[in-house]
This record gives sequence, structure tokens and C-alpha cells, in this order.
Amino acid sequence: MGNRGMEDLIPLVNKLQDAFSGIGQSCNLDLPQIAVVGGQSAGKSSVLENFVGRDFLPRGSGIVTRRPLVLQLISANAEWAEFLHCKGKKFTDFDEVRQEIEAETDRITGANKGISPVPINLRVYSPHVLNLTLIDLPGITKVPVGDQPADIEQQIRDMIMQFICRESCLILAVTPANSDLANSDALKLSAWNVRTIGVITKLDLMDEGTDAREVLENKLLPLRRGYIGVVNRSQKDIDGKKDIKMAMAAERKFFLTHPAYRHMAEKMGTPCLQKVLNQPRSTASSTSDSLSNWLRLDS
Repeated sequence: MGNRGMEDLIPLVNKLQDAFSGIGQSCNLDLPQIAVVGGQSAGKSSVLENFVGRDFLPRGSGIVTRRPLVLQLISANAEWAEFLHCKGKKFTDFDEVRQEIEAETDRITGANKGISPVPINLRVYSPHVLNLTLIDLPGITKVPVGDQPADIEQQIRDMIMQFICRESCLILAVTPANSDLANSDALKLSAWNVRTIGVITKLDLMDEGTDAREVLENKLLPLRRGYIGVVNRSQKDIDGKKDIKMAMAAERKFFLTHPAYRHMAEKMGTPCLQKVLNQPRSTASSTSDSLSNWLRLDS
């Protein structure tokens, strides 16, 4: 069961997001949002697809996310997707959702790796999701390619900052476990420690004899909201069309059986991350209270 206050608030947020996107503008009101940030190949796409339970995001080399994607997940009895720019059209084939994201990205940015801060609004209705609104932001890149300007890194950082500097924005800082946490682009950007949840991916790809236990126990680089580890599908799994449900079962088994993580298995994994994002910090008596509690620092 999700949080009733947030469930009441999300439709209002959706309407405001729609209104701004309808006139080709980013929504600059201080609305509750969850921004997903991370470097290229950190695993952001896999985290979001696990939330939905479907393959629907573009993949490839270089910058794949070139416009902010406002992803609104809404619990419903049936499963379909809608884009704000395709009003009245229901997508039931999630391969078509991916194709539409790619096409709509190219309409604004061109087909040669350009970027734009104008968001794409995608709404997914499903009995398998919790009510959440997430914003997938471009991964940080340092070397321009195609039509990208020489200052592409700074442009992407500025775009990310437009979202994460807001007091009502919760930040998911996605970082692969097989890289140096101290050099994580996501954590460097997420200076607002009290609003950041560290998401550690690729735990299954660490060198033999190493683990991320100290990170996940919040001892190495502490965050007020801590870290949650997830295990996504490998590229081989994705290419082989491995079912996400099977992947989630494998993730569960990984945490329950790994000697470094089994003591914290109940606090790890995609389902745990979803529940943390869907729940306020404490019980609220109204929608506005729910929002303040969701971001409250004194609990």
C-alpha cells in the first residue's frame, strides 16, 4: 500500500507538468520530484525499467538520454503508456514507447547527439507500479560528439542543476559499484546530502574478493538517507530479452546469499528502493503535510 497523501498529490503534479510541457517549457515550480542522476553507463536506465517492469528506454553508446524524461508511474488495473505530445494515443507495446522517445528526442535535438532541456512527458499506467514521478536526466559526458557543443559537459551539469537544486527534489545518485565512489559524478553533483539517496549498481560485477559493504552500510561516504544496492540485468541479459521478473528474483537471491550483503538483504534491492521513494518520512494528516514530511530533515 502506498502513501495516500502522495497519491492525492501526484495527479495535481501531473496536471502542472502537463501544462508546462504543453507550451514547451520546463516546469520551474517547486514541485515534488525524484531526479535520477548518474554518469554514462551507471545503470540509470535499468533502475527505471525495473520500476516499470518493462524494457522501454533507448539504449546505446554515448549520450542516450538527451532530453529530460518526466516519467509518471500510476497504479492502474490495466497496463499502457501515454505521451503528452501524443494526446489520446495509448501505447500497449513498449517497443513502440522506446521508438517514440527516440523520435521525439530527435524532433527537438536532431539525430546527431544534440541535447535539449525541454522535457518529454511519459505516463505509465500499470498494476505493477507504485505511484511515483521520476525525472531521468542525461548522463554526464566530458567529450563532445556529433552536433554537441564544446561545452557539452557544462550544459548537462546546468540542466541537471535546474532540477536538483530545488528544495522539493529528492535525488537518486546512481553509481556503479565497480568504480571509485569518491569520483562519482552523481555524488559530486548531489551536494545536498540530506536530499540524496545513493543507489549502488553493478554489485555483481565487482572484482573477486571485493565488495561494497562499507558503502552500503553508509560508513565510507555517509549520506543522511543512506544507500540502497540494486542488481540490474547485464547487457547480455538485455540482448537476450531476459524477463525483468526473473531478473528481480535473481537480484533477491543475490542479496540473500552473498556473504557481504545477506545481513542487510531486507534493505537492499529494487522493491526496497521503490517503497522508500513511495513513503513519507512520517505519517501525514494531509497532502501538504505529506510533502513536507517526505522531505523533512528532523525525523
